[in-house]
Amino acid sequence: MTQAGSENFPVASYLLGPRQRAQLLSIYGFARLVDDLGDEAAGDRQALLDWLEHDLDRVYEGAEPEHPVMGALVPTVADCRLPDGPFRRLIEANRRDQVVTRYQSFDELLGYCQLSAAPVGELVLHVFDAASAERIALADRVCAGLQIVEHLQDVGEDFSRGRVYMPHEDLARFGCDEHELAASSVSPGLAELLSFEAGRVRALLDAGAPLARTLAPRPRLAVAGFVAGGRAALDALQRARFEVLARRPRATRRGFARSWLEAVAGR
Repeated sequence: MTQAGSENFPVASYLLGPRQRAQLLSIYGFARLVDDLGDEAAGDRQALLDWLEHDLDRVYEGAEPEHPVMGALVPTVADCRLPDGPFRRLIEANRRDQVVTRYQSFDELLGYCQLSAAPVGELVLHVFDAASAERIALADRVCAGLQIVEHLQDVGEDFSRGRVYMPHEDLARFGCDEHELAASSVSPGLAELLSFEAGRVRALLDAGAPLARTLAPRPRLAVAGFVAGGRAALDALQRARFEVLARRPRATRRGFARSWLEAVAGR
């Protein structure tokens, strides 16, 4: 939970009241726990993910969960009537990470994002009591964009873990060998590839941005913050000419504020 403040995107906007902020943080805590088990834990990660799903069963069966993060999730699930499907898809995404390490096409990557990112957007909409099919479809685009922004920023770190999220057909298109992801700086071809994928990400965020203006004022400001975070991160990548191996480009506060005002307007 202490990692929340260092994330790229605001996980619990202070524009929300303390109750909704706590609810979003409990969802964040679950998502962080799943990722830590799938990415960082020693030992049998599949078994650990199975254990976590059993602990999720306890949440929905009215039994006391074992992990304190799951215990913090209990009142949020009850108060917001959260479905269990999104939580289970997040676990499934991390199970997939243990066996799938490459993606052939951008469409395949988007399919992965439906497991690894879209569930968070759906849960956030449930917290806001705004989870219509139309809004979930818009949130899916925003969440996919945010997920792939992180993949662009973390290509070197992901490669060190044996994973390549840049689509194979795009690597070939720009003449990139995946081992370039382990270099100390980006090659011209890799920079072109990252720029190309960034354009796709921006299109996803633009397509999902109208979600904000369908929401009540406070949730609208929070969702606009998610969109703005993604756009500001893309701007930082562009300013750095997509040099993501030597350092991690950081968004500026001014850039975020400008993007946030645009997103509040649903643009």
